Amino acid sequence: MSLAIVHTRAQVGVAAPQVACEVHLSGGLPGTSIVGLPETAVKEARDRVRAAILNAQLDYPQRRVTVNLAPADLPKDGGRFDLPIALGIVAANGALPAAALEACEFVGELALSGQLRPVDGVLPAVLQATRAGRRVIVPRGNGAEAALVANADVRVADSLLEVCAHLCGRGELAHAQADATPAANGEAQADLADVRGQPQARRALEIAAAGAHNLLLCGPPGTGKTMLASRLPGILPPLGEDEALELAAIRSVAGQRNDLPSWQRRAFRHPHHTASAVALVGGGSIPRPGEISLAHHGVLFLDELPEFDRHVLEVLREPLESGRICISRAARQVEFPASFQLVAAMNPCPCGYAGDPDGRCRCSSDAIARYRGRISGPLLDRIDLKLDMPRVAQAQLREAARGEDSAAVRARVSAARTLQLARAGVPNARLGNRLVERDCALDAAGQALLDRALEQLGLSARAYHRLLRVARTIADLAQARDIGHAHLAEAIQYQRMPG
Repeated sequence: MSLAIVHTRAQVGVAAPQVACEVHLSGGLPGTSIVGLPETAVKEARDRVRAAILNAQLDYPQRRVTVNLAPADLPKDGGRFDLPIALGIVAANGALPAAALEACEFVGELALSGQLRPVDGVLPAVLQATRAGRRVIVPRGNGAEAALVANADVRVADSLLEVCAHLCGRGELAHAQADATPAANGEAQADLADVRGQPQARRALEIAAAGAHNLLLCGPPGTGKTMLASRLPGILPPLGEDEALELAAIRSVAGQRNDLPSWQRRAFRHPHHTASAVALVGGGSIPRPGEISLAHHGVLFLDELPEFDRHVLEVLREPLESGRICISRAARQVEFPASFQLVAAMNPCPCGYAGDPDGRCRCSSDAIARYRGRISGPLLDRIDLKLDMPRVAQAQLREAARGEDSAAVRARVSAARTLQLARAGVPNARLGNRLVERDCALDAAGQALLDRALEQLGLSARAYHRLLRVARTIADLAQARDIGHAHLAEAIQYQRMPG
């Protein structure tokens, strides 16, 4: 047999398109060529694979070897094609049965010794291979992550020789096992009961969690803005299996570990204000996910919001609306999911103490205006809830009594979210304009109140719909069928710009 075909998967964003690794042996001067739009790392596989085959005590054909990675117009990068290329060469040389190759897909990088090394992006490949009805063979280092896919037939191997023996029927590869090693669980301590005072901020956090709304907290240093934001994932409804797998696939592509104890937790990403636009939304010559994609189905917390570069903040506008980010390069276009909740925190002025009763602020009105002007109106227009957080009194800090814990709040949030999903299929923050008209209707008194608020606050059409969505969430938390006067009035108070 001088032709062999081995199935594998490429990586394009969080997708894993199928690739056929075709190997042909022909006459002529001995040599190996790889075609099919390979990047540098794939071209270098020629030398890695040759050394790995020889060190595994297998014969490398002294003929002309042509490796084609089809489809030819799909860019191929990384070391994930080493194992399928090596198996294709061995099979084309007559040492492996073709039938065994047909039922499997292979992903893995080879060391010169023939040992297998883990690669990034295995989880999307396993998902797609399982849907295609094939077994997947991966390096042992990727086994724990691959085992997260239910009903997948995933086998792990340590070396090329083990894989060849398995395909020839001379040995059985172990099934992939999820890693049950307990991870450091910092989220277990991030309970809402730890927050002293700030009842209105706690209420705003609950509304934001129930409807998946974006939230802006403004207040002096030490008022608990970061503390509150870090408690938001703990009061959100648990991730569904499909949502957890989607997030796990993004982490896998980004090279992050998916361990069993934490892979189904809501993400909480907290980038520093010096982060670049590429770090936030993703990019690079080979596009990789950024912070907004790693926060998919979770929370993106931007502390010291005005300290971020204005250009960096402006790139958030589109994904906040669409829930996706499209990264375009000359050679390719990649789309990553980015349906996240934005929680932002800021001080009221450069020194942080504007409006403080002690009168510590010495910032001029121009300095305050410049500071707040770093955040554009269109970005603020996409934030549903805006709240001032006053300084907590010392008496409240000394109180022994604790407020509601995260579990109690999460129960109310989950009940409200269940109502929303049954009614429209999406959280209230994702309602389209037609659904807003259907589900957020007001009576005559409510419409009159809304008209007065629009006139006094000067709200845009986008903010108008956001206000109605927030009012609908408040009504859902109260298990009310219709939006009442009190629900609308509470929603209006969160529309004023803090400060």
